[in-house]
Amino acid sequence: MPKMKSHSGTKKRFNVTGAGKITYQKSGRRHILVNKSRKRTRALKKKGVITPAFQAHMKRLMPYA
Repeated sequence: MPKMKSHSGTKKRFNVTGAGKITYQKSGRRHILVNKSRKRTRALKKKGVITPAFQAHMKRLMPYA
């Protein structure tokens, strides 16, 4: 049986933590930062965590992660 392929876009955008949670970088922190509040930009620095509803779908896209 051949190896399953990981989804290329998914493996570039998501990471798996040691606890098995899937994290991602939040959008909206590349440009036009002058119009966004400091509080908002600080919040966008933090990693986002995938909700349990999408967990199974993401595991299917990254079988060996």
